Amino acid sequence: MSDAYFDKVLNLADGYAALHEPKMKWMWGEALLGYALSELDVALGEERYTQFLTDYCDYWLAKGPRVDQSDTSAPALITYAMQKKKPEAGYEKLTDRVLDYIRHEPRVMDDAVNHLGNSPEGKLYPKSIWVDSLMMFSVFPARYAAENGDAGLRDFAGRQPRLYSGYMQNEATKLWKHCYWVKRGAAYPGRDIYWGRGNGWVIAALPMILQYLPEDHPERPEILRILAETSEALLPMQREDGWWDTLLEKPGRTYRESSATALIAAGWLASVRRGWLDGKFREPAIKAFRSVVNAMPVGPGDDYHHMPEISGPTIALQLLPRLGYTAVRTKRDWSYGVAALIFAAIEYREMMRS
Repeated sequence: MSDAYFDKVLNLADGYAALHEPKMKWMWGEALLGYALSELDVALGEERYTQFLTDYCDYWLAKGPRVDQSDTSAPALITYAMQKKKPEAGYEKLTDRVLDYIRHEPRVMDDAVNHLGNSPEGKLYPKSIWVDSLMMFSVFPARYAAENGDAGLRDFAGRQPRLYSGYMQNEATKLWKHCYWVKRGAAYPGRDIYWGRGNGWVIAALPMILQYLPEDHPERPEILRILAETSEALLPMQREDGWWDTLLEKPGRTYRESSATALIAAGWLASVRRGWLDGKFREPAIKAFRSVVNAMPVGPGDDYHHMPEISGPTIALQLLPRLGYTAVRTKRDWSYGVAALIFAAIEYREMMRS
């Protein structure tokens, strides 16, 4: 059964693989893009993107990456998927480096690591935990633990949503702050500044973690509660056109943002389909997904669809934090935005089929 919306995203994925070198960065955005392509292969029952992804692994196996923060841990999502396809290639050496970092990197509070770790970037920013880590640092160990019987790693992954919620989810609004500064002892930025994509990371990551936890795992009820509360908070923030803005406040005050919209759509579609969220989130999720797809142009200069209105990489600035979101420019085809839309397309296809 063909679906025009899914087919456009498939064309977007084909275009990304055709127009980009497999020698991508060893970084979170490229990691999510590669993971999304590997999951798209699974959904299609094909090896459509395997060569692109094994070329990526071969490049980094020869070059040697740095694994020193949450963002440079995310590529294990690719290397682990590819080592199962090509066990003789030695990709487990890359995966094991990330596993070692997850297990042994010093914790800055409770069982959470400094998001920027021991990286050079980490020396320039206050020690902190970031909402991004629910996706970059927790999804991979949840999957690896489930498939390899590692109870300790499974419990680590299962604890992260509750831990992060306690520090970054606002008790009144149920929306999430970008980060928590350890020395300050407070979520940051202050006031009612809620980053759209950051809340999207939560909604997309929680069902990815849930699917790898046993039904009787003690953290499941808490994760389901967090998922429901955050979703309820996001629902009235959706614009009439189906999108969410880069900052979650009165719709239209800032600019609309496609990666946040795709992440929320992906998480809601996955959660409704599995019975983890109320069915009322189904139509808003479909509207969000289709609205982003409808905004994708073709070309110019090629026959592929391109994903527009993706805000660039964003951090919580130490000064003028609101400007750190509203002044970030958008462009097409940022890797993590394409990944978000592929995740949503996979879930959309499954929803339509069921």
